[in-house]
Amino acid sequence: MGTHSPERRRLLMFAAAFATILVMTGCTGSPSSPGTAVTPNPTTTAPVPSSPGSSERPAGGQGTAGSRQAPEITEKLDVGLQLPWSVVFLPDGTAVVSERDSAQVKAISDGRSTTVGEVAGVVPGGEGGLLGLAVSPTFQNDRWLYAYFTSASDNRIARMKLGEDSGGTLSLGEPDVIFSGISKASTHNGGRIRFGPDGFLYVGTGDSQRRDQPQDTNALGGKILRITPEGRPAPGNPFGDNPVFSYGHRNVQGLAWDSEGRLWASEFGPDVDDELNLITPGGNYGWPTVTGAPGRNGLIDAKVVWPSTSEASPSGLEIVGDVAYTGALRGQRLWTVPLDGESTGEPVAYFTGQHGRLRDVARAPDGTLWLVSNNRNPDFALILRVAS
Repeated sequence: MGTHSPERRRLLMFAAAFATILVMTGCTGSPSSPGTAVTPNPTTTAPVPSSPGSSERPAGGQGTAGSRQAPEITEKLDVGLQLPWSVVFLPDGTAVVSERDSAQVKAISDGRSTTVGEVAGVVPGGEGGLLGLAVSPTFQNDRWLYAYFTSASDNRIARMKLGEDSGGTLSLGEPDVIFSGISKASTHNGGRIRFGPDGFLYVGTGDSQRRDQPQDTNALGGKILRITPEGRPAPGNPFGDNPVFSYGHRNVQGLAWDSEGRLWASEFGPDVDDELNLITPGGNYGWPTVTGAPGRNGLIDAKVVWPSTSEASPSGLEIVGDVAYTGALRGQRLWTVPLDGESTGEPVAYFTGQHGRLRDVARAPDGTLWLVSNNRNPDFALILRVAS
């Protein structure tokens, strides 16, 4: 082959450089690669993210899955939290936070944190302590705050009156235990509680290292439970007068409903296969027989599987505008998953490695999304603007 003239060599060098720029531009368009996260039978397009770790909006505006606005951090609240686990909101917008090891309930309002009270009977240890909170759907009338916590003998749920004096200072009443007997351990305690659109309380439990429990519908471990505000099995449960709503779970960490009222749950896998599941009444999600989405008859596959737990360990879950947002502990990022009916699009991550472990995600009454960090000591809250 003959040699090229100097002018032709310059043209070839320019073309090669231009191609390299195009490739690099394509590679840096993602805030964090979805990596090995897989979505069985995806039918939606993954959101187009901005540059790595950026909270700026991607180009192209809004309106389609491919041009969805990226979450944008608008404020960081350094309010001295210690191992926060759950954040919920009162009707007036006050954030109420549980601290796992201190057993304290904190209130955040106007950028300041105050101690509301300490929940009696909490015995922290390992992953146990004061865990999930839920606000009564009729809070303005009954003032009930619900808490899932680890006691000396089990995991249990209590409700407490949240008083308020004339100056707006909140106080915590004595716990009234409404549900008990959920097995405890140093790990796999579950702990997420949330009222559903039907007015009943949904409870995510862990297997508490007892692998015989998740497949036993008469045991409470490794389940999603559905109970009344008074702690009785909710009417219409799939196994009769039994609190179990779904089973075969390992360690449920997040509960949220989409715009059509479908329940979704985030769940820790073992050393592989963290999951986002679409929950059906009476469904068997496979643990400990299977993890992820192996397509086994009689077992329900996860809708999203993160094969590497180092990228996920999905904790709190919120759904806004048919996008699921879940905070990652080991993965130290915010995962977003577009939802299309019962199907999911490709997961996309934001803020990877920037804010440490992210324990909970919750929507405030003003439409913003709160992220609560975990294990920074002190910890903080991030306030995000997201597309609704």
